[in-house]
Amino acid sequence: MSDWLSLIPFIVAVFVVALSGAVFMPGDWYRSLDKPSWTPPDWVFAPAWTVLYIMIAVAGWLVWTSAGPGPALAAWILNLLFNGAWSWLMFGRRQIAAALADALAMLATILAFMILAWPSSQTATWLFAPYLAWVAFAATLNGSLLKRNPAT
Repeated sequence: MSDWLSLIPFIVAVFVVALSGAVFMPGDWYRSLDKPSWTPPDWVFAPAWTVLYIMIAVAGWLVWTSAGPGPALAAWILNLLFNGAWSWLMFGRRQIAAALADALAMLATILAFMILAWPSSQTATWLFAPYLAWVAFAATLNGSLLKRNPAT
């Protein structure tokens, strides 16, 4: 049971990052942007991120319980920082280019985590695979928004 209790700080850390998305939400500015036809409807994001955040927390916890602090956990923490910054950059600051740079940094830290976590927890690595796919899609969407809205 005590192993499960050690999951709580990981859930809390991810919850704090998720708050950035709740504080800096798309508003009229985002709705006014020229978006590609393949932009998901707004209702998709909350459930997708909820599932991903649970997987992110569990992946971090699995690495912690199998390997302790180390490079994989450092990549996990760095990724959370980039993740939390994206909503602030995109919706808070309305900086599409900076948000794209942040999304690319998220991709790099996701890949770093996956590579570094593999020796200690293949499950943690696989838990990050949907996150990698989602952020790759989000970065592509972000890049399209930048191209379609260069003056913003």
